[in-house]
Amino acid sequence: MSLNYFDLKNMRKSHPSWRLMTAENGPFIAGFLDLVFRENNSRSIYESELVMRLEDYIYSLTSGGAEQEFPRNAADYLDEWADNNRGWLRKFYPQGSDEPSYDLTPATEKALQWMDAIFEKQQFVGTESRLFAGFDLLRQIVYGVEQDEKKRIDNLREQKRELNEQIKAIEAGDVPMLNKREVRERFIQFSRTARELLGDFRMVEQNFRELDHNVREQIASWTGDKGELLSTIFGEHDDIEQTEQGQSFRAFWDFIMSSDSQEEFTMLLDRVFELDELEDLTDDIRLKRVHFDWINAGEQTQKMVARLSRQLRRFLDDKSYYENKRITKLLDGIDRNALGLRDDPPSDNKFMMISGFKPSFNLPMERPLFSPPLKIVLDSMIPSVGEVEIDSSALFNQTVVDKEKLKRNIDNELRAQSQISLGTLLTRCPLEEGLAELVTYFTIAEDDAHSFINEEEHESVSWSDGGGIVRTADMPKIIFQKRMTDDG
Repeated sequence: MSLNYFDLKNMRKSHPSWRLMTAENGPFIAGFLDLVFRENNSRSIYESELVMRLEDYIYSLTSGGAEQEFPRNAADYLDEWADNNRGWLRKFYPQGSDEPSYDLTPATEKALQWMDAIFEKQQFVGTESRLFAGFDLLRQIVYGVEQDEKKRIDNLREQKRELNEQIKAIEAGDVPMLNKREVRERFIQFSRTARELLGDFRMVEQNFRELDHNVREQIASWTGDKGELLSTIFGEHDDIEQTEQGQSFRAFWDFIMSSDSQEEFTMLLDRVFELDELEDLTDDIRLKRVHFDWINAGEQTQKMVARLSRQLRRFLDDKSYYENKRITKLLDGIDRNALGLRDDPPSDNKFMMISGFKPSFNLPMERPLFSPPLKIVLDSMIPSVGEVEIDSSALFNQTVVDKEKLKRNIDNELRAQSQISLGTLLTRCPLEEGLAELVTYFTIAEDDAHSFINEEEHESVSWSDGGGIVRTADMPKIIFQKRMTDDG
């Protein structure tokens, strides 16, 4: 987009990011907020703790004789930064707490990211990794929207040919390796993307918070039909879920919450942090657990959606209560008026006025006569069909599944790992009793509070029945987790 002079002039006065970068105490504010919120990826800090940390920060700055630069107390600074005229901190009350908490606003996060980019210029500028990343994105777009089956197959065959050539080269002893510059360049690109992603979560959460704020305003000022209001609210909620941002967040959340993805990501980070080429770039230990920080940040967004649902539920309950109270009040008024007219009925023929063109009457003789129900006669006599030989062996050839044995299989696998999916378990302990045994695993998962059934992901399980026929079942993904004991 082009930068317009008048838009920039207005933004310089109103946008919190611009105001922070031009504030007189901008270095003091940015340095403190980056230290307490971004260094440890804190999403919220209680006011008492934040005041104490700001006092320590001011003391560390003024110990060299700069007392005149920061004459105010810490609480006054926090109130000013959270004021709407500044917009650098968000002050709120967490659920079930009477002490306010603080968090960075998306505008402050954007300003701090811009300041990070300034200091990153001191390192070498990696262009190769970003060029390759750009090419990969273009390939994904072009091949992802290609509808010609032949072209897609030709592309896959080309990839297969390149992989075969790489395998042959490695088998011949030609193993291509990234040099030190290439490793460092890619790691810097990853660390920048990881930090930016953490900051983007504040913007996603802010969008859901604005939706929640709009819903509260509509509920407080609505005077019309309840069904119409609910239709409007749920329509806006669906719009957020179906936007590109909402769909992207859902895809990210499903991927990062997968146990396989978490295990693979942890393994990759451990391997990277052991490389000698990155010895001076791995001081930031936050990157080693960045995927857990992503999960914590995403959980805040999920809580915002749950908060919106609770608000709608409370609205329904309150509306039903007040409607019932209003009906009861009207009935009580009718009773009082009737009692007042009992001894002094009106003298004229107009007893009461009914709105509408004419009243509707239901005469007693218009109702249909009673019709007795038909009685169903049951014949309890069992007809005799003579002597028939029945094969009773089928009564003894029933499938019996040892439920305790299946629990032992789960416990044995969980001794070496914290969790395991049912599909992985069955590759190590194949089904012996077929579908009945598979259903028993489902029963165990339903009864176990430590197990989780993910309806959005599916697994396929195959087994051979007694006739040698291979059966396959598609089922939701079941995760068995290790039970935590009292000693840890």
